[in-house]
Amino acid sequence: MPRALHRFYGAGDLHFVTFSCYRRQSLLGREVRRDLFLRILERVRRRYRLVILAYVVMPEHIHLLLSEPQRATLSTVIQALKLGFVRSLYGSPGLCRGAPGLAKAARPGAPRVGVNDERIDIRIDEYRF
Repeated sequence: MPRALHRFYGAGDLHFVTFSCYRRQSLLGREVRRDLFLRILERVRRRYRLVILAYVVMPEHIHLLLSEPQRATLSTVIQALKLGFVRSLYGSPGLCRGAPGLAKAARPGAPRVGVNDERIDIRIDEYRF
């Protein structure tokens, strides 16, 4: 990480967060894994009391538009989201390293798109390009 990195929290701003899977593998290419990720996302949302305005789950990366959490920092929320998904997927954090067939485990599939707003309630589960 850069040494001069400064994170600013507490202003009540929205944050657009993008992160990719380990080595850009298609860990979210299968519907069952995307559903697992969304269950973990909902659990983290409730635990840290934050608002998720929009999300896009692609086979190898994720985009989130979210508010600042009422509990902890945004860094802690993202860490809990990633660890929760990996632990649910592989059983324990040590099993995810070097898991056999990890790169072949998923084929690229449909992205999952969701938008939540007081005026908008849209969810597109299967959208193919």
